[in-house]
Amino acid sequence: MEPDPRFTLANERTFLTWLSTALALSAGGVAMAAVPADVFVPWIRTALAVVLVSLSALAAGMAYPRWRNIQRALRAQEPLPPPALAAVFGYGVAFVAVAALVLIIVSART
Repeated sequence: MEPDPRFTLANERTFLTWLSTALALSAGGVAMAAVPADVFVPWIRTALAVVLVSLSALAAGMAYPRWRNIQRALRAQEPLPPPALAAVFGYGVAFVAVAALVLIIVSART
């Protein structure tokens, strides 16, 4: 059975949002890696960049399988699968934000 087109289109918009999020995380990781060495401790800057780019790869890599699983559930009129990686992204971005905030405060004092 074909699902209501509105749900299919909403699922597609969510898929595209995951890709946009992946692109933003990747850009943030590249920007963090490009911060001058005298601003943050180099290994911390690199670690934050790696976390951001890793989250980007995970978001991009999981976008299509999530779209496909939701589309399958919509067609079968089954419950939608839970957002398994939501906590990973939420805590990952929060960790990077807090670490960057601490680094900004520490570097401003020196």
